[in-house]
Amino acid sequence: IEAIAAAVRGAPVRAPAPPRPFAAFSGLEPLVVRPDSNFILIGERTNVTGSRAFARLVKSGDFEGALAVARQQVEGGANVLDVCMDEALLDGPAAMTRFLNLVASEPEVARLPIMVDSSDFRVIEAGLKTLSGKGIVNSLSLKEGEAKLLEQAERVRRLGAAVVLMAFDEKGQATSAARKVEILSRAVQLLVDRVGFAVSELVLDPAVLAVGTGLVEHADYALAFFAAVRELKARFPEAKISGGISNVSFAFRGHEPVRQAINACFLYHAIRAGLDMGIVNAGQLAVYDALEPGLRERVEDLLLNRRADATERLLAHASGLEQADAAGRGPAEWRALPVDERLRHALVHGVTDHLAVDLAEALAVHGEALAVIEGPLLAGMSDVGERFAAGKMFLPQVVKSARVMKRAVAELEPRLREHGAAARARAKVLLATVRGDVHDIGKNIVGVVLGCNGYEVIDLGVMVPAEAILDRAAAEGAAVVGLSGLITPSLEEMTHVATAMQRRGMTVPLLIGGATTSAKHTALKIAPAYQGPVLHVRDASQAAGVIGELLGPEQAALVERNRARQQELRDDYAGLVREPLLGLAQARDRRLALSFADEALARPDELGVRVLRPVPLAELVPYVDWTPFFHVWELRGVFPAILDKPGVGPQAREVYGHGRAMLEELVATSALEARAVYGFFPANRDGDDVVLWTDERRREARARLYCLRQQRPDREACRSLGDYVAPAPGEDYLGAFAVSAGFGLEALVERFTAEHDDYRVILVKALADRLAEALAEWLHLQARRACGFGREENLGPSELLAEKFRGIRPAPGYPACPDHREKRTLFGLLEVERQIGMRLTESCAMWPAAAVSGWYFNHPAARYFAVGRVGRDQLEDYAARRQESVAENERWLAASLG
Repeated sequence: IEAIAAAVRGAPVRAPAPPRPFAAFSGLEPLVVRPDSNFILIGERTNVTGSRAFARLVKSGDFEGALAVARQQVEGGANVLDVCMDEALLDGPAAMTRFLNLVASEPEVARLPIMVDSSDFRVIEAGLKTLSGKGIVNSLSLKEGEAKLLEQAERVRRLGAAVVLMAFDEKGQATSAARKVEILSRAVQLLVDRVGFAVSELVLDPAVLAVGTGLVEHADYALAFFAAVRELKARFPEAKISGGISNVSFAFRGHEPVRQAINACFLYHAIRAGLDMGIVNAGQLAVYDALEPGLRERVEDLLLNRRADATERLLAHASGLEQADAAGRGPAEWRALPVDERLRHALVHGVTDHLAVDLAEALAVHGEALAVIEGPLLAGMSDVGERFAAGKMFLPQVVKSARVMKRAVAELEPRLREHGAAARARAKVLLATVRGDVHDIGKNIVGVVLGCNGYEVIDLGVMVPAEAILDRAAAEGAAVVGLSGLITPSLEEMTHVATAMQRRGMTVPLLIGGATTSAKHTALKIAPAYQGPVLHVRDASQAAGVIGELLGPEQAALVERNRARQQELRDDYAGLVREPLLGLAQARDRRLALSFADEALARPDELGVRVLRPVPLAELVPYVDWTPFFHVWELRGVFPAILDKPGVGPQAREVYGHGRAMLEELVATSALEARAVYGFFPANRDGDDVVLWTDERRREARARLYCLRQQRPDREACRSLGDYVAPAPGEDYLGAFAVSAGFGLEALVERFTAEHDDYRVILVKALADRLAEALAEWLHLQARRACGFGREENLGPSELLAEKFRGIRPAPGYPACPDHREKRTLFGLLEVERQIGMRLTESCAMWPAAAVSGWYFNHPAARYFAVGRVGRDQLEDYAARRQESVAENERWLAASLG
């Protein structure tokens, strides 16, 4: 200590960097609201006063069902969850505590910040004491005077939460813009000067009030809100402005289309005024530009108080729309338009029926094929790209537009060759799924979107080595390189590609995308390996805009913003205070202790391997989970509710209809073949691992499943998959399975590609994935019956999809078993390649890509879990058990290392 003191004597004291004035909230993950952040959606359905369904679940004690409502809000796009338990028959503090504890057990929900919403301060305190992270209190106000506000604010600050301030004071609720600004300015001053809140910890709610009530004095309520938002944003730029959006349409209860139109228009104008966040039903937001024009005009007449009779006109127009919908639409009138307009219409609406006739007429008008392509066709595709970027078209529509364009170009191709002409693309973009990975649906969609925006896309396919990617990029003069991957080993391969680009001295931008990628990983691991621009692209809707900026005059600004943001992520990561891990010995002392009495053990009727080839597709259809099918098309929601979801429902119903039709075709023609192999083996726990024996004598090991253990200090039990298997001499068993519904998929893809039909390419790949998952579900049912305990199950397909059965089937590469190499053990145990033709790549991706594999753990207490971060001591122990180097295991477990 004395030596250290001597060394630093006289050195200046380190001054911490001044805090950034950004609003920051958190659940398990931080939510930092920056000036360039999108509008923050606060999900409103976890509120007993705002959702009758949620209230019914909570009052009946079905908190698991209530948690499902929260999950739906997350899937619908909520960034924050508003939780309210203010109901006369509820014990508010107890209900809030119970529900938030349940939320904490659901990672997808718990990652969001929670807004604890109550008019009872006891409930607010109970909620804040339960939360992890930085929550938000909704709300405090001056309605009981300054002393009460200061007392409550001090207690909230000690509990580490941000505060919503409402536009109430001792005289009541503010209705005019001037009163809203006056009250909230006074409250801000009190909390900043007297309590010590930063302005960025305050959320100001100027109170959204209902319009269209029939009372003249309410006519300016929306205008007053917009004016107050503008003034408050000017006075307190670091504060966030919020509001309960659905309040504005309260007078139109029972007229849901009108309510949604009012909410959408109000939100549009409020955001333009400076609104940062709002309490909304995240799954039921209409799109402003998608509203019927006459309806939108009348809604804005009401909101902006442009006519005295706005309410009556709005209701009359809405009634007329309902009657028109009931009567049906008349025949299309677009066929009477000039040919260029007809081609634009065909592109925007994905119509191929009249393409040959219209192209022949266009050739007569324009004289040559190149003029048709670079005239009406590219103009139409530009329109499609702009509509998609503006949120006016959905991904399935864009893919169908691309089908029209490809067929049109194919039709004109012979004329182009005759004249030695070639269409000019904006720039070349090279896309590839990296070596070892076979997944490419997302990459295909990105390619389609870029093609719609005029780029020449060079798609190298899957399993592409780094050198092949870079050689082709150089040969083609690619302006951008895009890498895709799904499995975690692909992340390391992407870093390898970036390193190779740096070694070659390349400077072209590198885009990173895929399910396992993230902005943080890109900043920490990939970007430092390459001096050129490296950008993470979250989904297909971003790709065209990002490339447009990269190749346009905005490039320097985008690159600088990206570098600054990535440095920020690296700094945040470096400064992150991580909870220390338990030592491996301590974690093992907290092993999950289970009983392995006879009733807990599952004895299969038959040991060894069973092959099912083929499995009739018709058997699998009832087990198809359709929700992920819509996610492929970037349509967010839960099936079947998504079919009626405002703004999304029509597109969801259309793509669902096409999916069902193709599924029926696949079943009828057996164009896809489903194959499965599974088996049960005598097994016992050995330390953290599971030994699988050659026979019931349990003397000779056939294989070993290496398992990792949780090292989290906040866990009463630190789990390992091995804990679910009985130690010797118990007579326990472990199952293994591998399935694929992708045999025949390549031929279908080649056929649809030759027909220039990207829509059906993506459709059949998405269906193959769904059928593979359905096959895994169906096979698990057969396996449980083979073990005896499943014979008495009486579960329908929906209950099976909700995993109401006994046992789990964790897959290598997933949270409970993060090492993909365990697939090699599984494939060897079942002789998968010999039995059904499935194989593994060098990175342990499965081919065909529409495939699932995993283990069957049968103990009644078996539950899914995430291993989480792994300490150095466990890494070294794991490497020693596998008889491999630590470095080799670091490479495979990179995403899990602590």
